[in-house]
Amino acid sequence: MKESVAILCGGGPAPGINSVISSVALVFLKSGYRVLGIHEGYKGLFEAKPHVQEIDFTLADDIHKRGGSALKMSRHKPKNSEFSTKFFTDNNVQLLVTIGGDDTASTANRISKYLKEHDVDIQNIHVPKTIDNDLPLPEGIPTFGYQSAKQEGVRIAQTVYEDARTSGNWFVVSAMGREAGHLAFGIGAATHFPMIIIPEMFYKVEITFERIIGLIISAIVKRKIEGIEYGAVIISEGVFHFMSNKQIKDSGISFTYDDHGHPELGNVSKAHIFNILLQKKLKDIGVKVKSRPVELGYELRCIPPTAYDQLYCGLLGYGVKKLYDEGRTGCMVTADSVGEISPLYLEDVEDEHGKIKPRLVDMNGPKPRLVFEHGLQFIEPGDYEEAKTYLENPEEFDLRQILKW
Repeated sequence: MKESVAILCGGGPAPGINSVISSVALVFLKSGYRVLGIHEGYKGLFEAKPHVQEIDFTLADDIHKRGGSALKMSRHKPKNSEFSTKFFTDNNVQLLVTIGGDDTASTANRISKYLKEHDVDIQNIHVPKTIDNDLPLPEGIPTFGYQSAKQEGVRIAQTVYEDARTSGNWFVVSAMGREAGHLAFGIGAATHFPMIIIPEMFYKVEITFERIIGLIISAIVKRKIEGIEYGAVIISEGVFHFMSNKQIKDSGISFTYDDHGHPELGNVSKAHIFNILLQKKLKDIGVKVKSRPVELGYELRCIPPTAYDQLYCGLLGYGVKKLYDEGRTGCMVTADSVGEISPLYLEDVEDEHGKIKPRLVDMNGPKPRLVFEHGLQFIEPGDYEEAKTYLENPEEFDLRQILKW
């Protein structure tokens, strides 16, 4: 039986997935392998009858520029009891290529260990994908999909900002990000939003709705002092990751709850939550501002990849073949700014539970320091007197006071 390579995609979509599938398939087809695409991620891999699609040259040649994924995706996280060697032995699989984020990488790591324990000699190489940019790649190297999602986010955010200027409104924008603020920071910094709120900012204090709303009002009043009645703020949804269920429930927002009593945040717009709480606080303190919510989420995930990600994903796909030929396994493929391919072993970036540790925004890094020190607009001591026109205690809305910086 011909040797084969299997490819699966886990988690949510990100621009560039098809570019990776295409480049991996083309380079292995050229070397005489069968290329098997597994639909529905790990769920499909371990089903009794996996939904497998053979990827030929025509399909691989056609999909590289498309958004979305030619292989259906799944967030299914298999238990160890679901693992099996059957698919790999039945199809003479020599390499499993997994495309995904930290959860997909962690599961790939578990499968790699399982197969080794059961004397199945195959290699496993992971391609790091997430628009959240939160996988622990070497400094300065993004996860694929991030740059394309950021670009689309910037396009929308710039339009929103122009709407704010035109209509005299404020917009509260929320961006995906789980526990990391890379996407919100990247979009906000590129569009010069007067306020950017990410979870990493709160390294000295607890993240609370009160502090988040205080930061927004700080920007609103600062711009009022400058004679500007409009603006926009962007907030990473990652702030919710660090809040207790009680704090979320006590917000006064109506949620649905899962079987364990946890609020189902996926069923409600995060921007809506922040905007409602902002309007309530503005009314309480007597500041008249009209604000509207905008959610940046699903509309960023399946756009066609930009030139950056098309090239980057091609390099990653070819890099899979390079690492495979070197006998590498249990690793992520990385490509630096000049295209140098290197393995990043999963066991070197996992915690004691086998979970891949997320990469957060480095608040001491040069870029965040410049943006947060010089790019934001908020009340400072020199504004306190003028701010008293709007606020009884302006110092309570000073960003450095709120965050204890």
